Order: sequence, then structure tokens, then C-alpha cells
Amino acid sequence: MTKNVPRPFRAEDRLRKFWARGVLASRRAAERLILAGRVSVDGRIVRELGVRADPRRARVEVDGRRIVPEPLVYLVLNKPRGVVSTLSDPEGRTTVRDLLRDVGVRVVPVGRLDYHTSGALLFTNDGEFASRLQHPRGGVPKEYVAKVRGVVDEAGLARLQQSITIEGRATRPAEVRILRVEDSKTWLAITLREGRNRQVRRLGEAAGYPVLRLSRTAHAGITTEGLRPGQWRYLTRDELVALKKAYGVPQRVRSATIPEPEGHAPTKPRPKVRPARAASAKPATGLRRAKGAPTQSKSVRRKVSPGDGRALAGRRGT
Repeated sequence: MTKNVPRPFRAEDRLRKFWARGVLASRRAAERLILAGRVSVDGRIVRELGVRADPRRARVEVDGRRIVPEPLVYLVLNKPRGVVSTLSDPEGRTTVRDLLRDVGVRVVPVGRLDYHTSGALLFTNDGEFASRLQHPRGGVPKEYVAKVRGVVDEAGLARLQQSITIEGRATRPAEVRILRVEDSKTWLAITLREGRNRQVRRLGEAAGYPVLRLSRTAHAGITTEGLRPGQWRYLTRDELVALKKAYGVPQRVRSATIPEPEGHAPTKPRPKVRPARAASAKPATGLRRAKGAPTQSKSVRRKVSPGDGRALAGRRGT
């Protein structure tokens, strides 16, 4: 008979985090599996939630079947207007999942963009990466271009730069500057460092300048340059290294799916990103993927049983 794993268990991550890094399901689902005695590590049944395991070395099994981690994936989608940021929609509207069917692994959005907002939306199967970039204390910048009704003067600009209250809590002041004024409309560049629900639109309403059009141009410095609405691309090695330096994630850039080196992919049209060094692979094509985006490497993923849990859910967005 197998025995419970004694503490301390020699490894790196708690088993719940093992799931959140794209292995099988959500942390809550992982907890249920562990408490039910269905999980083993190196042949020993695990029943304690605090047990740790190294996904690179440990043999983790569920109901006797080995779970092999998927490759970590980081990508950016140029979300069109009229698309829901959730992975499913009870009203049957188009969701971001519909635009990412050829990614090859299950990914979740890092935050949200509302139905009428377009632009940069990050996706990953790395739960720690998603959590870190969404955490309010991180101060991760989100850059927008907003078209508002009315001519914004100096007094109006000062109002837009003030804190407002959303759901009983004051927001951080936004960074706002005027791009241009045309036909009683003003285009603004707005930078937020938190992700409160419909924050830009509420800010415009509070200042007396209703938002007519809104697009996120960058999230944590990652842009949609070269991507048409509905297209996506993997983040480059340079981008991942910069994110790790600024925010501490991803922890292992080397294990991520990374674009091919320049010269190994079709040249037109190609997203305008800096070349990255990585092993070459023949690019795949898809209806929604930008030409020049790399192929997703195959991975082993095993299902346990229906209802064991779903992946992380992104937080409400702006």
C-alpha cells in the first residue's frame, strides 16, 4: 500500500500551482483531486494541499495516469470590438476562444477588455504569470487611445487625471495627455496602472467626456503592432526577458514557446516584432493567426474526468 508523502517534500512548487501552470485544471479542481486521494507523486499518494513537487523531475499521476506539463505559452491577441473576453458566452456571442482555436493548448486571458473595447489582450497557460500581471500592487501599465465627445481643455484634462471611485474604492490617478482635437471630438492617450472594471469609460463619464471609442494599445509594454483585429502572435524572447526583469515573470523563459528566428517564417505580412533566438520550426497557418506567427509545439495533456475543474478565470477588465 502506498503511503502519504512525508513533509518536507523535496521539490519546488505546491501541487496546486503545478496545475495553475497549465497542467490540467484550476487550483480548486486540483485541491479536490488531492483531498480525494487521487493524486500521487513518485508513486506515493498525496493528501495534503501543502505538498510540493518539481514538475521537471517528479512523476505526478492522477488515477494512475501520468500528467505531463504542457509547454508554457504567452501570446497577445488584437481583440476586435464586438468580441467577449470570456472563454464562453451564454448569449452565443463570439468569444476570444473562437479566435485562438489554433493555439494548440488551453490559454486564458490576462485580465479583460469589455465587449466594445479593442486592442492588446495577453493570454497564457502560466497561472503565476497571469496572476502577477493582474495584481493591483504590480502597477503594470495598460495604455489606451480613447476618442471622447467634447473638446478637452486644461481644466478637463485635470479632471481626467483625478482619482474616481469604483465599487467603493478610489482608483489610482490615470496618466492622460491630449493627442488631437477634431470636430468636437478629442483623442486621448491614457495609461492605467490597475485593472478596474470599465475604468476608462467611467473616468470619461466622471470628467464629462463620454468615451466613444476605446482601444488598448499596449499591456505591460506588449503591443499589437503588425496585427490586424482578430490576429495573434507569440511573445518574443526579448519581450519575455523584459517582462521577467520588470515583473519577475515568467520564471523560466527557456521553457516557453517562442517565435522562430528571423528568416524561418513567411515574410509578408509579418507582425513587426524584434527577432528572437529560438529553435526553428515550420510555421503553421490558421484562419485567425497572423502570418509569420510560429507553430505551437505538440504537448501531452491528459484529461482526468468531466467536472474536475476548469482553468483560471481572468479578472474583469477595463
